Amino acid sequence: MLYRKIENYIENYLQSASSKVLIVDGARQIGKSFIIRHAGQKLFPNYVEINMEEDKLGDRIFANARTVNDFYLALSIVAGDKMRSRVDTLVFIDEIQAYDHLLVLLKFLKEDNRFTYIASGSLLGVTLRNVSSIPLGSIEIKHMYPMDFEEFLIANGVGSLAISAMRQRFGERQGLPEEMHTKMLDLFRKYLIVGGLPDAVNTFVEEKNVTAIRKIQEDILTLYGVDASKYEREHVRLKIQRVYSLIPSNLENKKKRMVAKEVEGKSNKRMSDYVEEFDYLISSGIALEVKAISAPSYPLIENSGKNLLKLYLNDVGLLTGLFFKNNIQAIMQDMRSINLGSVYETVVAQELRAHGFNLYYYDNKRNGEVDFLVDDANTLSVTPLEVKSGKDYTVHSALTRLLKTETYNIREAFVLYNGPKVYEKNGVTYIPIYYIMFFGG
Repeated sequence: MLYRKIENYIENYLQSASSKVLIVDGARQIGKSFIIRHAGQKLFPNYVEINMEEDKLGDRIFANARTVNDFYLALSIVAGDKMRSRVDTLVFIDEIQAYDHLLVLLKFLKEDNRFTYIASGSLLGVTLRNVSSIPLGSIEIKHMYPMDFEEFLIANGVGSLAISAMRQRFGERQGLPEEMHTKMLDLFRKYLIVGGLPDAVNTFVEEKNVTAIRKIQEDILTLYGVDASKYEREHVRLKIQRVYSLIPSNLENKKKRMVAKEVEGKSNKRMSDYVEEFDYLISSGIALEVKAISAPSYPLIENSGKNLLKLYLNDVGLLTGLFFKNNIQAIMQDMRSINLGSVYETVVAQELRAHGFNLYYYDNKRNGEVDFLVDDANTLSVTPLEVKSGKDYTVHSALTRLLKTETYNIREAFVLYNGPKVYEKNGVTYIPIYYIMFFGG
């Protein structure tokens, strides 16, 4: 079974006396149902799981369950023999967004206290934006993401002692021995190909079959498109699929940010015309937003711009599948003719978001752009990160100019690159790219 960090969080909730119902939110196919099921069956002798998407397409038993008693009646139809008490019965409501009235009902089910409840949602962010009566004080939302690099390492047999030793070296700003660096860089490059979607990781571990991995990724991209098309039919003027399709090509541009006129080829369009499209992609978890900051100061959220926005795919394996198909040589052999900048930026965005960081980048007309900015709550300052996939990793003029601006009070800056050494020069600390797994983790 694949190790997921979030399982400890779920188990702690299930064993607590929380007054809220936990909802695990995230994109489709990232492993939400599996990890909740694993934790729930381990802790509760009576485990009940209802997938509301399946119910909506089938018998629609829960379609009109708008009171506590209505819900219990519907539940008894599918799981009457498992309904005992709160301490020994867990009810897992999967894909709860299929019936938004159940989000409202959770408050009353929790207050009735007959069973223990947990839920998950794949398009929950979208649903929450469109339902005004949800009692937010009665639910706790925990966001889940594809497997991060540390989880990928564990799936591939790297032990906790080795990871702890690497974490210590990162904390002490030390590199790894050459042999260990070579191994970590090899696994990191494989992670760029496989990504963190559990089905793809499982297939890699068990089969090492790139064709099978790419088929899984293609199917998931198709599923994301189907979800978007359903939403577009309900909101006919939206161009969600078009915006999503632009993300890979935008990442190959110098600026990498979304440009409104490219969506429909109309020069009079503005970013504000596509707010709902961006909201869908971000709220559904299939895209990661990175907002522009022109004058970085802590906390970054107070300084973010609205019109300069970058979007990344939520999983780096999806991106490399689109770019390289079954050809893995560009990544594994580090071909000089292939620019992997957008791939490296995607994996860093994916790691930072999974570790709880909101994503920002530095954009200043005079100084240029820096790939990422993150808050450092310990020093109440901002930390810039520049991502380099090639040999010219010491060339970073925008970062250099940013550090020279004394009013920004930058305490530390990092360049992530392919080399083994950790060293500091002119206020910049150079670290191996795979050390990103220890930021905020």
